[in-house]
Amino acid sequence: MTISQYSPFTIVSYLIGPTLIAFSHIGSLLVLITGLSWGSLIWMVFLYLVRMLATTGIYHRLLTHKAYRAPALVLWVGSIVAAAAGQMGPSWWKAHHIAHHYYADRALDPHSPHISAQGVRGFCWSQGGWLLSPRFFPAELPMDVERDGVLKAIDRLHFIPLVALGVISYTLGGIEYVGAFFLSTTLLFHAVQTVNSFNHLLGEQPFITDNSSRNNGFVAFLTLGEGWHNFHHAFPSSARQGFSIGNGEVIHLPDPTFRFIKMLEFLRLAYKLKVPPETALQARTNHTLKSPSFGGINY
Repeated sequence: MTISQYSPFTIVSYLIGPTLIAFSHIGSLLVLITGLSWGSLIWMVFLYLVRMLATTGIYHRLLTHKAYRAPALVLWVGSIVAAAAGQMGPSWWKAHHIAHHYYADRALDPHSPHISAQGVRGFCWSQGGWLLSPRFFPAELPMDVERDGVLKAIDRLHFIPLVALGVISYTLGGIEYVGAFFLSTTLLFHAVQTVNSFNHLLGEQPFITDNSSRNNGFVAFLTLGEGWHNFHHAFPSSARQGFSIGNGEVIHLPDPTFRFIKMLEFLRLAYKLKVPPETALQARTNHTLKSPSFGGINY
């Protein structure tokens, strides 16, 4: 799809997303005036963790990669929470992530740090600069999401949960809590973007892939387990991403998002979790830990 193929309403709706994120950056400056009490600090951390889990556990592992199954209500509610993180809607989010996997570090990858520029410019592009380019509009929206009337509505009205959360924050604690809300949203935005930037620049490559994806513990900490990106590109449909290889043995790495999914499973809100056997992991080992040559498709 080109931008001319989108309806005027969808164009306006999508453009509201980066506008609100830019406003969130400015709004974060409120904490310099109001400060952060223990209550507002707890609110900020709570919003970060819950919305990050919705982004990683629902948008990423459930909606996009179908790494597990869940009732429709879990997907719908989780998508609303992820939209309240400023992560746009489910169609937009899935479309870009599918494109990233299909074209990883090649010309049509929407946010690779290796394509549009190099060095600092490449980093800035992948850290969020791509959202200000024509690539902001996906070339194609995923039909499975578009056929779900609830998900499509969430996608086109993605800005409402974010604005509503700002209103809730004000109701709970006035301007101080609004500042905490803005700061939480801004930090979450940049943490998610580090998967696009740091995870294709810094870290180890224990698994063979056809791109520059890397495992990065710092990013995994920020994103509750999404930083094991080299493994994710090797096994994109795995519900658990916290794996590496050392001395020929499988290493289990911290993955809070997988624990969240296991909690859903315990509550019978998730089932059919996909995790590759250790033999498959060992067979995909990159013994040299060097970047493999690009080429081919790994999705």
